[in-house]
Amino acid sequence: MSAANRVYETTFIVNASLDDHQIDAVIEKVKDLIVKNGGEIRELVKWGRKRFTYTIKKKNNGFYVVIEFGAGGDIVAKLERHYFLDDNILRYLTLVLDKRALKARTTAALLAAEQPVTEAKPEEAAKPAPVAEAPPAPSVPAPTA
Repeated sequence: MSAANRVYETTFIVNASLDDHQIDAVIEKVKDLIVKNGGEIRELVKWGRKRFTYTIKKKNNGFYVVIEFGAGGDIVAKLERHYFLDDNILRYLTLVLDKRALKARTTAALLAAEQPVTEAKPEEAAKPAPVAEAPPAPSVPAPTA
């Protein structure tokens, strides 16, 4: 990984009041911009619709998208200009991932892949644990008066 080709992570929030196909079109525009400028998309994660803590551009909800990609340094300015000009993108952040962050991600992914997936059956999870019955109390004769 040379200085000319770095790994970036960009997170942006799309207006959640758009339809799903319109949100996908906004995401496709960003992906096309990255690829046309010599970038390679490594991972795309759609976090989905989330409610904001405070309003952003008079909106209360947004659709979060995270893209990890490799590209040269000049792409960041073009990408952020696209974000700025697109009215459907409410906020954005682009970061350069350093070697330690990349190593930590690959290590975490390997650990997650190695651990076996165990799922409890729903009916077993809902049942309470069996309770042992107490032995019957010894019968004591009633006192005679």
